[in-house]
Order: sequence, then C-alpha cells, then structure tokens
Amino acid sequence: MNDISVIILTYNEEKHIERCIRSLMPFTDKVFIVDSGSTDRTVSIAESLGAKVVYNPWITYAVQFNFGIENIPFETKWLMRMDADEYVTPELAHEIKTKITSLDSAVSGVYVKRRVMFMNHWIRRGGYYPIWLLRIWRKGQGICEELWMDEHIKLSEGQTMQFQNDIVDHNLNNLTWWTQKHNNYAIREVIDLLDIKYNFGDAERVIPKLFGTQEQRKRFLKHKYASLPLFTRPFAYFFYRYFVKLGFLDGTKGLMWHFLQGLWYRFLVDAKIYEVYHRVGHDKQAIIDFFKNEYGKDLTAAQNRPVEVR
Repeated sequence: MNDISVIILTYNEEKHIERCIRSLMPFTDKVFIVDSGSTDRTVSIAESLGAKVVYNPWITYAVQFNFGIENIPFETKWLMRMDADEYVTPELAHEIKTKITSLDSAVSGVYVKRRVMFMNHWIRRGGYYPIWLLRIWRKGQGICEELWMDEHIKLSEGQTMQFQNDIVDHNLNNLTWWTQKHNNYAIREVIDLLDIKYNFGDAERVIPKLFGTQEQRKRFLKHKYASLPLFTRPFAYFFYRYFVKLGFLDGTKGLMWHFLQGLWYRFLVDAKIYEVYHRVGHDKQAIIDFFKNEYGKDLTAAQNRPVEVR
C-alpha cells in the first residue's frame, strides 16, 4: 500500500461509510476516523473494514479535523481528507496509487476535482464542475483553517499540483435531511459573513486573492458577495449560476439543486443576518453576545493568525 493515510470525520454515516472506505482500498489501508458520537452502525462498519476509530466531542469542523491531523496513528508521508458521503473514483484511486510516491519533493499539496451528485444526478454546470480542492498534502505541512464555514486545508510551504480525476460527493439522505442540514449550515454561514465585516477573532484563514489558488479566489469572491446588499445578492447569485453559468442545462434535478442551494439557502442566510440586526443592532459586541446566548457559539474562540496558502 502507498504511503498515505486518510482522515474522515463521522456522525451517523452508516449509509455512506462503507462505500467511502472501500473506494480507498486500492491505494491505502490506513483510514483514521474521528467520530463525534454516532448512535447508528457507523463505528462498527468502519472497524469491520479495518479503519481506526476514535471518539472526540464535536466543537467545529476545523477543530475536529485538526484533532485528526494531530492524533493520526499512522506514520505516513501523505495525508488525505475525505468526507464520509464522498468516494474516490477508480480512476483517481489508480492515479493516487501510481503517482503519489513519485511526486517531486517540492510538491507538498495535491488538488483533485469534486463531482457533486444531487438525487443521483451529476451537477455539471452552474460553476459546480470542476471544483478543485486541496485534499492531499504532506504530513506536517497542512492544517484545516479555523473558520465557521467553507474550511480549506492550508499549506505552510511547498508547491501544489493537480490530479486529473474525481472525488464524488454523493449524499444518499432524503431532501428533508438536506434542508435541515442547510438550515444548520446557514447559522455558520451567517457567522462567516458577519466575520468578514466585524472580524470577530483572529482565526487561521486563507488570504483572499482573485488570481490565487481556487480557495483564495473563492474567499475573494465571498468577500465581494458579503459587501452586496441583503436580499438582492441571493437573486444575483442564482441568476449568475443558472443563466450565465448555464445551470439550466442541468435539467429538472439541476433546477432543484441550483434553486435550493443557490437561492433558497442564500436567502435564508440573509434572513438570519437580518434577524441578528433586528434583535441586537449592528454593534459588534452585541452580535457576539447574541450568538453566545442564542446558539452557545463563542465567535472569538479562535485566536490564530492568518497564514497565506501557497
């Protein structure tokens, strides 16, 4: 097996975890799962497939993933990030197996493409494919940035390259689960957008750059999005995705995806931001206190300096 370990975070992922782990078997038998208290068969399934599982209470995604990085029990040169509802295509598994050990010593990170599936339909348009994500990096040279939403792996040094094949994001839960999940996501998105304006804590974050890496460009565009007026930006974003980026060519299931994820969800986020302003106004400390009292979230918890992604 190749010199690479995979870290997966789980909570009640019995529908997905076997598919995920089996997709990794062609190139590694070193799978480390950080579980936050699953009450279904997630842990037993993972252990039956040879994965090492530990329990750690959930705080945020970044805290949980960095716990995984710091406590991984395998001594490998490379680490890989996977979500439980994702799987590696056979083509990417072969690419990792044949290329990872021969990469130039100057390379410390590898980008792969993510393919999003919705109701078993591949979302090819609307800016959703290809999405390049840094998912493989040299051990000791990458951490997860400590943000509330859209956390990326940040490299401390070295160059990056791209593999040409895909990770598939294919969640098998129903639409009610999906909407509940995005309602919870919306709270984190609200904090992330307000943090751009108020700078609640000096967290580890990607430096925004229009012509930088994909995550730097995404962060730059998010800053621009955050500066637009409430309730107009969701419609502008949906128009851009569905018409300019040809999302309408994704068909009926694509319409559902782009409308729900690109308009409904973004409108919900703006409604929650409006609620914050309505409840406590625009004072920074009042907003911090609101999230502490209403949601039990300490917006000033992360106290690390931003580090630029290379």
